[in-house]
Amino acid sequence: MAELAYQILPTIHQVEVGNYSVFYREAGPADAPTLLLLHGFPSSSFLFRHMIPLLALTYHVIAPDFPGFGFTKSPATFPHTFDNIADVMEGFLDALNIHEFAEYIIDYGAPVGLRLAVRRPHAVKAIVSQNGNAYLEGLGPGFDALRTYWASGSQADRDALIPFFTLNATESQYTTGTKNPESLEPESWWLDYALMNDQPGNIDIQLDYFFDYRNNVAQYPQYQKYFRQSQVPLLAVWGENDQFFIPAGAKAYKRDLPHAEIHLIDAGHFALISNLEDIAHFMLPFLHKTLGKGVHY
Repeated sequence: MAELAYQILPTIHQVEVGNYSVFYREAGPADAPTLLLLHGFPSSSFLFRHMIPLLALTYHVIAPDFPGFGFTKSPATFPHTFDNIADVMEGFLDALNIHEFAEYIIDYGAPVGLRLAVRRPHAVKAIVSQNGNAYLEGLGPGFDALRTYWASGSQADRDALIPFFTLNATESQYTTGTKNPESLEPESWWLDYALMNDQPGNIDIQLDYFFDYRNNVAQYPQYQKYFRQSQVPLLAVWGENDQFFIPAGAKAYKRDLPHAEIHLIDAGHFALISNLEDIAHFMLPFLHKTLGKGVHY
């Protein structure tokens, strides 16, 4: 076999975006279509460690860490809002001179990626949503405690969310609804837990993000208008046992994107970790159809 002219295993980088130093993983040929992988809570770009080499055989893949997550370095004070995450990600794309891309969105990656799409509708060529919600009916029982906090804004309801950051709660996001939880790599939740709890003040940052999530819900109509106007190609591959984002959220995409592909799989919230082969089975043909063959070795 001829030697690859490019890297399929991710390399790690930092790029300065204003007062942020954004950590990201990158792989694949620089001249191929770009895939932007946007992680969720409580993870980071580490979530995509197994997916990146599969995609990088054909595409240019980048996976950044959001402010307050992973190894991105943020200023001492910064807005703990999803608007600000999207601002930083816009600056990140500009710093890397990326003008067109497809998105993979999961959990928090959805409101970030959809903000980018609303702001730059001609830049986004396709969307893969893995439990990345944009509809009220997609919010499951896992949001009950957050809804209570949104309604009251009280310190007591804020404090009631602190158990979300324990090791057991972090592990449960990976294992709940998973067919074979004993097969999962424990470093997934151990790294998430360590990074959330070892950085001074990060629990308060995450609680602020929890409270700001209500503004994502308020923007759902704006995202849905973007879908209707753009008719962006969209694939939803959804862990149907997710307690946070339930299957109704996947099915709702059809309302605004009648040509969207919707697939429910027997998995939980982090289906990418437990069911990578299932996701690749649907994702690779979708990308081939929407972005073309890319580059092959």
